[in-house]
Amino acid sequence: MRHTDPNEAIRAATEAAVGLRELNERSREIFKRIVETYLATGEPVGSRNLSRALPMTLSPASVRNVMADLESLGLIYAPHTSAGRLPTQTGLRLFIDGLLEIGDITEQERNEIESRMAAGGQRRAIEDFLVEAGDMLSGLARCAGVVLVDKQSKRLKQVEFVNLGQGRALAVLVGEDGDVENRIVSVPDGLPLSSLNEATNYLNARIAGLTLAEARARIEREIEARRAQLDELTARVVTDGLAIWSGDGGDRKSLIVCGRAHLLEDVKAMEDLERVRLLFEDLDAKKDLIQLLGLAERAEGVRIFIGSENKLFSLSGSALIVSPFEDSEQKIVGVLGVIGPTRLNYARIIPMVDYTARVLGRLVT
Repeated sequence: MRHTDPNEAIRAATEAAVGLRELNERSREIFKRIVETYLATGEPVGSRNLSRALPMTLSPASVRNVMADLESLGLIYAPHTSAGRLPTQTGLRLFIDGLLEIGDITEQERNEIESRMAAGGQRRAIEDFLVEAGDMLSGLARCAGVVLVDKQSKRLKQVEFVNLGQGRALAVLVGEDGDVENRIVSVPDGLPLSSLNEATNYLNARIAGLTLAEARARIEREIEARRAQLDELTARVVTDGLAIWSGDGGDRKSLIVCGRAHLLEDVKAMEDLERVRLLFEDLDAKKDLIQLLGLAERAEGVRIFIGSENKLFSLSGSALIVSPFEDSEQKIVGVLGVIGPTRLNYARIIPMVDYTARVLGRLVT
């Protein structure tokens, strides 16, 4: 599939959308068949085969005339001379947005998703639920599964400060799921050990069961209102410690990628192998991938990114189908979905991602 500059893709999509609305039923049907054949087989389809498959009677010559019109709109192209036609990225996007008939997952698939996610009970660590969700989606969709979650959504259990000397202390944070994180905190030179102990006791009396974001907000309110019975040095250790744990940008996000091997299952040519290699590089670019998934956190429902619509996939020409998931207070706490080639079973995967996100949201709150 050809790939274009993102700005050119937007302009082409706008022009093609206008043209698509003006297509008659015959042209829409031919365009739809070309895209559906590509999604099912990855192969270009020619006018002779199309004329045989259409519900109306059309000669191969008539089909070729329609295909020429679709090509002029930028919806399809010929991969090489005398070949059939494939959808362009613009054509695939318009098909998904306007012609794709999205079904629903089967009752069996619903039961499989719910039983796998619920296995082990509610007492499992949140990390286990996230890995299970990514791995399960990867297997069902035969793609790589991705899950992005805000670390600040994890529930806390306890904290401890350990003096390292020379103006440094080790801050140890333990989550309810047993996860342990360490950070180096700068402290005033000569800070007495009693201040670190006081900071530890003060936090442990207040943070249990709260998320990092909730704990930080509560402590900052107490200190600002001077309800915290802490001296100035201890208060500084408390606030600096919480600030360092909160981090900024990608440091607040935990990214899980599962099932990369599925991306190699349908490799038929060296061109496909090169595309997969580039996609692996995209998956390794965690900072860029986190930023892309962050876009889905600001949207409702399932989002689909195709090829050069996002610079991360401009070379590998891949597709990303993701959905945010919410906690019991309807606050978005993460994103999950799948990454694979543009030739995906969108009609099946979109509702699967949507349903898994809703199940995961119920389990991690």
